[in-house]
Amino acid sequence: MADNARMLNRVRSLLGDFGTEFRDVLTGVGELDEYDLSETNAIVTKAVKLQDGRATDLVPGTDYTVMSREGRIVFRNGIGILPVGAIVIVEGRTKGVFDDEELLTMHLHDAVLQHCSDRVITVRYRSKEGFYRYEDEPLGLDNLPEIEELPLATLAAINALWAATTDASWEPDIHTAEGTHVSRAQVYTQLLTQIENLETRYRELCQQLNVGLYRIEQSTLRRVNRYNNRLVPLYTSREYDDSAYPTRQLPPIDKRNEDPSGIPSPVISGLTG
Repeated sequence: MADNARMLNRVRSLLGDFGTEFRDVLTGVGELDEYDLSETNAIVTKAVKLQDGRATDLVPGTDYTVMSREGRIVFRNGIGILPVGAIVIVEGRTKGVFDDEELLTMHLHDAVLQHCSDRVITVRYRSKEGFYRYEDEPLGLDNLPEIEELPLATLAAINALWAATTDASWEPDIHTAEGTHVSRAQVYTQLLTQIENLETRYRELCQQLNVGLYRIEQSTLRRVNRYNNRLVPLYTSREYDDSAYPTRQLPPIDKRNEDPSGIPSPVISGLTG
């Protein structure tokens, strides 16, 4: 059984996106109440103000506010503008390119929906009446087999890299009068190459384990009754000792050429117009 913390570690390992620790020393100049931190996507874990030989722990939300994405700290209320000689020591860590919430609620969530689409785990049990019963549980992160954690994490990493690729595609190349050339398109090309490599790995894992988006699916062809042109009903295959009622299958029907008029057809031709 997979959990969010372990899957996040797997995805970050594939992305190489672990974040870093930082420690900034901010010196008051008597004019500013906002300071840029050395890192963006920052999480501040501790802030201490040193003034007149005294150390005061600052309270987040009361004494300061952190603009995480921009990497900026804003002092509020009694702190306000840092006076000359005052020092604030800020410690924290960066979230990396992707924060945990983004990976969990977007990229990993989408990967679970794609990888586990239309898959169930059949559980066999004995009912209170003494009969054998079979119950299908939809496959998800809670009951995912351990061997499928790597393919799922790979798919989540692919989804995350596509988001980073879209962001990199907006960056133009830089050319200066001094002859300096910075190719921003190289980042975009490298991301596409990494996505291609991960997609190849995901495809191979799915084909070897017969899971995920590249698994082989088995289906049953539907027959049509030649007397009334109606589809013959299908029932889910079951074990010989399953005493439950048959389960009816309702496969989707292609309706591309359906009559859009909404006029009901007669039961017997020729009786109505």
